[in-house]
Amino acid sequence: MQRTAVITGASSGIGAATAVKLADAGYRVVLGARRTDRVEAVAQRVRERGGQADVRRLDVTDRAGVDELAGSLDRCDVLVANAGGAIGADTVEKSSAADWLTMYEVNVLGTLHTTQALLPKLVASGDGTIVVLSSTAGFVAYEGGGGYVAAKHAEHAIAATLRLELCGQPVRVIEIAPGMVRTDEFALNRYRGDADRAAAVYAGVREPLTADDIADTITWTVTRPPHVNVDLLVIRPRAQAAQHKVYREP
Repeated sequence: MQRTAVITGASSGIGAATAVKLADAGYRVVLGARRTDRVEAVAQRVRERGGQADVRRLDVTDRAGVDELAGSLDRCDVLVANAGGAIGADTVEKSSAADWLTMYEVNVLGTLHTTQALLPKLVASGDGTIVVLSSTAGFVAYEGGGGYVAAKHAEHAIAATLRLELCGQPVRVIEIAPGMVRTDEFALNRYRGDADRAAAVYAGVREPLTADDIADTITWTVTRPPHVNVDLLVIRPRAQAAQHKVYREP
């Protein structure tokens, strides 16, 4: 039977690119996202390339909806917990508790909900894989990033804890931690639609990572032999040596 991969946040960016790459690798992909029009377009792209894609409207903060998705599947071999994002760049002193709560619910509880709901099917597959999309923000704090940094530290903790708790079970836990990735929406959403501030994030960086770069990485880890677990993979563009060290051309 064809193996099934569930991808959350699949309507754009890394999630959409991962859906295409995993479908190309032979997986039936189940695409979950809130924006069904956008995710339908991703599914159509998969089908045009000869792949199989199913679309589900999914808000990962809605546990009942996540459970409904899990119950509708005959199997699940791979979960890519990709839904997430950042809001704002305020200091801790001036940041909004509501923004922090939103980031926590999507990044952290969203990963928790989808993992809990799909774990029985991942175990039953006999060879399950959970991919947690965290960030280099999950290891290093930076000014203006407090809420996002806290959420990504929590996601890193989920992945590390799951790996310990599932030891001996037929499920791998992979954490992918990207650095600077240029997508259509991440920085724009973070800066609340301010295109100039969003563009400034990547100013002078000749080749930031792309969604396809991360999707290639995810697909590579998922398609390793079953006994091979890539516990944690940090991926940055060559221009980014560390969270604060980025080469920008004049």
